[in-house]
Amino acid sequence: MEKELAVNTLSVYEYVVKENRPVRLREVMRGTNLSSSSVAHRHLQKLEDIGLLEKNQWGEYILKEKIGVNSQVWVGRTLVPRLMIYSFFFMGAFVAEIGIIVLSLFLTELVVGIPFFSLTGLTACSMLLFFIEGLILRKKLTKENN
Repeated sequence: MEKELAVNTLSVYEYVVKENRPVRLREVMRGTNLSSSSVAHRHLQKLEDIGLLEKNQWGEYILKEKIGVNSQVWVGRTLVPRLMIYSFFFMGAFVAEIGIIVLSLFLTELVVGIPFFSLTGLTACSMLLFFIEGLILRKKLTKENN
């Protein structure tokens, strides 16, 4: 299904999800900066054909199914690269590890050794790499959709 959601079709789908209400053809054309209503109609029809949108009795398009696409997941009404979610996981682990290191400064019975500092460094690197790669992917996908 991801092949069908290339570039402009994905931006049309993203627009309909973000609006969170029935939308008309011309709204989609303006909201996604498409060149004509026939181009917007083609992308809306494609989304309807694959079962993500449906048309109501007034000719408005309604979200039928919300799916993650192109290595992205929905967080509310925003597509976020999965890599960013992974970076947030490592960020949580990193904060916990820093908390343990700070606690060890106040509690003499808690001893933090070199291996723990190595683990904390590895966690920090993982967090940064996933975050940077997620930003690069988001920028690339945003550029493709414009």
